[in-house]
Amino acid sequence: MTRTIAVANQKGGVAKTTTVASLGVALDELGYKVLLVDLDPQACLTFSLGVDPDQLELSLHDVLMGRVGAAMAIRTTHDGVDLLPSHIDLTGSEVALYDKVGREHTLANALDEVRAAYDYVLIDCSPSLGVLTLNALTAADDVLVPLQCETLSHRGVGQLLETIGEVQRLTNPSLRVMGVLPTLFDGRTMHARAVLADVADRYQVKVLEPPITRSVRFAEAPAIGHSVLTTAAGSKGAAAYRELARWLAEDEAAA
Repeated sequence: MTRTIAVANQKGGVAKTTTVASLGVALDELGYKVLLVDLDPQACLTFSLGVDPDQLELSLHDVLMGRVGAAMAIRTTHDGVDLLPSHIDLTGSEVALYDKVGREHTLANALDEVRAAYDYVLIDCSPSLGVLTLNALTAADDVLVPLQCETLSHRGVGQLLETIGEVQRLTNPSLRVMGVLPTLFDGRTMHARAVLADVADRYQVKVLEPPITRSVRFAEAPAIGHSVLTTAAGSKGAAAYRELARWLAEDEAAA
């Protein structure tokens, strides 16, 4: 069965896109068929995987507007994973969906055409709690929350969890919170460790391991159009995402 995971946090700059790309490629390395969905109008995931958003003939915007099926817009990337790419036009999708009946189910309905062809579908959410993120949460089985280990970064976790609760109540009762993934982590500081302990205690959520340490390798990879698992395969960051992928696969097998 396909497992669909929304990677969400309304705060920007917490490594959502890095997590989707890196975890997706790590799962591909394990032999799983993976689809990545770029649900952010900024199209950072699309660009990061070597696809020029401005050269796209079809994107997720066309899919959500009902112009084409999802299969027609999917691209295969150099890193092996498939991608449902984004474009700035996706901003228009968000506006159009506000007046649509059942708007929260638009993405889920679109993915139903292709979901069975994949073991994992990972959704890169925009940095907001708008209608696009609500679509991701409605389409997902699980939510993974990347969290930069700084005080200001975790203030929005409670708001996100409240939104998840509303989605569970209204549109997706089976949605689960997989946990918080520490990103941009500096284990040398007491502050980073204290933030993680506070998040786990305050919100009663699982803190996933290993934490993803801060590294320039993550910033270098998108410029080359690949994930860090390709550009810096032996780095600590790549190893951490591979370990997370193995845990995810083992968790799936045990379920």
